[in-house]
Amino acid sequence: MRTVDQHLAEILGAVPLLPPLELKLLEAEGGVLAEPVAAPVPLPPFDNSAMDGYAVVASDVAGATEADPVALPVIGDIAAGDSGVTAIRPGLTARIMTGAPLPGGADAVIPVEWTDGGTANVLITRPAPSGHYIRRAGEDVVAGQVVAAEGTRLGAAQLGMLASCGRSRVHVRPKPRVVVLSTGNELREPGSELSPGQIWDSNSFMLTAAVAEAGGVGYRQATVGDEPDRVMETLEDQLMRADALITSGGVSMGARDVVKEVLTGAGTVKFHKVAMRPGKPQGFGLLEGTPIFTLPGNPVSAYVSFQVFVRPALRAMQGLPPDPLPTVTAVLGADLASPAGLRQYVRGRLSFGGGAYSVVPAEGQGSHQLGSLSSANALVVLPEDAEKVPAGSRVEVWRLPS
Repeated sequence: MRTVDQHLAEILGAVPLLPPLELKLLEAEGGVLAEPVAAPVPLPPFDNSAMDGYAVVASDVAGATEADPVALPVIGDIAAGDSGVTAIRPGLTARIMTGAPLPGGADAVIPVEWTDGGTANVLITRPAPSGHYIRRAGEDVVAGQVVAAEGTRLGAAQLGMLASCGRSRVHVRPKPRVVVLSTGNELREPGSELSPGQIWDSNSFMLTAAVAEAGGVGYRQATVGDEPDRVMETLEDQLMRADALITSGGVSMGARDVVKEVLTGAGTVKFHKVAMRPGKPQGFGLLEGTPIFTLPGNPVSAYVSFQVFVRPALRAMQGLPPDPLPTVTAVLGADLASPAGLRQYVRGRLSFGGGAYSVVPAEGQGSHQLGSLSSANALVVLPEDAEKVPAGSRVEVWRLPS
């Protein structure tokens, strides 16, 4: 058997880096920047009001009190977007709205709550220092500042930043497009009637959702039976729209392990036993240059294999570090045993309290027991030499996507 690290290293050494595309901003969501983006102007680009109120000369209202308010003539209104704003002189004020440009000569904004709300003349009941409620030009970002570095994954906040810099398009490595296929004569589509010996397909739905959680775009293909020609035809048909393929089932040592049968010798695909539990039978290679991950058919084995091998590979294809799931150290809540020489991934419930994490193993750990996986929020990672791990030990825990 090869180790987990050996198998992952082979995968990471083979998966291609996706070429960058120029996309519209919303199309670039989830992509990874292939260029640095700098602000062409300061942000904000001009001094503006942080409140609805009155633009004033601060010295004019220095003595304002509730008992003795300062009265000022209001010379006009300044709304957000006004381009004809000029200036005010001492002894005058202008009504100003949030985001509106500050008129020349003004050095403070009085919020409307500190006034009587007058439109021709206003009574101001509190003083304000110079700079009060003013957003200065460039106080967020200065002109020329890099606001998003190459290699940044674009989420909502990052897209907002790019838009605020005037960018409508950007060069990104896009989300990997991943086609997911389950094989097996026993599989039926959810919603259909079952005959004896049949089960509803769960793996393709689970793995397609896992692709999305990992930052890719998943496409679920309808299940395929154990007919070799049909399996190979389906895989070849999907190559045109896929940056990667995932299959589940048909990779072990059985007489009807169709995926292993049709892909052995195809492209660079090879099959191995990996020293892990669950998920020992694994296959990987390039099929006409496209990575294909052949995962075990048991649901938990398929899911764990995805997190261990596929998720890091999808990240690497976008130029991101192939990091594992977010990892914490936790106190184990029950004794655990692990087979010698195997890296074991144990489902559990992670919680935080008293300044520390703790984790309790799930009751069901069979590779077919999807119920315990669906209620788990973590995987306890037990190394190959950890045959007996007593309660109270500190263990590595992967946090599962919620």
